[in-house]
Amino acid sequence: MSKKLLLFIVLILTMIPVSHTEIPNSGKDNPIYQGNHLQIDNYLGEFYRALKSEVPKPEYEVFKKALTGFFNLKADNRVKKNLLTIIDFSLSSSRERMWIVDIDRMKVIHYSLVAHGRNSGEEYARRFSNISSSWQSSLGFYLTDGIYWGKHGMSLYLDGIEPGINDKARERTIVMHSADYVSTEFIRNFGRLGRSFGCPSIPLDNHKEIITTLSGRSCLYIHYPDKEYHAASRMLTGETAMPGLVSYLNENPVILEKLPGLSGQPFITDLHKGVLPPGH
Repeated sequence: MSKKLLLFIVLILTMIPVSHTEIPNSGKDNPIYQGNHLQIDNYLGEFYRALKSEVPKPEYEVFKKALTGFFNLKADNRVKKNLLTIIDFSLSSSRERMWIVDIDRMKVIHYSLVAHGRNSGEEYARRFSNISSSWQSSLGFYLTDGIYWGKHGMSLYLDGIEPGINDKARERTIVMHSADYVSTEFIRNFGRLGRSFGCPSIPLDNHKEIITTLSGRSCLYIHYPDKEYHAASRMLTGETAMPGLVSYLNENPVILEKLPGLSGQPFITDLHKGVLPPGH
């Protein structure tokens, strides 16, 4: 076959449109969600760039981990409210280190102080535990549940969802509640916040509004750069988070208007339409 004829055939083949293939399985075991070509970090970066905030944002690496876990929970249909609470225990307790992000609006809607457990450290949290009576905070991902009234007044049940890391939260009565030792006045007097028995305690101001907003299966992530946790957690895997990202895009298609960099990528556009890109 002559080179001219071969080039002509190649040219004709490249001009033939390639039809998309319907996704036969949208679960995590589908090969479409596996492999580095997905570049999920780029997609999460678009969310971070789009995040509106009148206060300092959480660090990108912290936000990326939190959002990855959020999408892993979405993939399993475990999140009912598209709210993501991020607590960064690598920061001093004298600083605001809790953010509540409304994912649908891509906006930080709350920013405040939050206390750690008394045996986790003084100004800084250093130690974490899943053991009852340890009086230490636990890392990782939680789902909020219902509201109850206890010795700290209005409080919020938290379900730790990571086995061996925080799944004893109910048994340990690790909840979100307000406390008078979580205040700027306490910091002025003692140089740090007061500490809890392991609960992420919040200020008295607006605590009822915050607890009501978060209740009912929203996602909470407690961060610390702990190598053992990051090696053990299954919630930080980008490939398994992809079905949750796709589910979220299908559930909230208008979000793409806030994510121009994301909507402009053909691969994500094809996923959103429920089809595989050519060649897959």
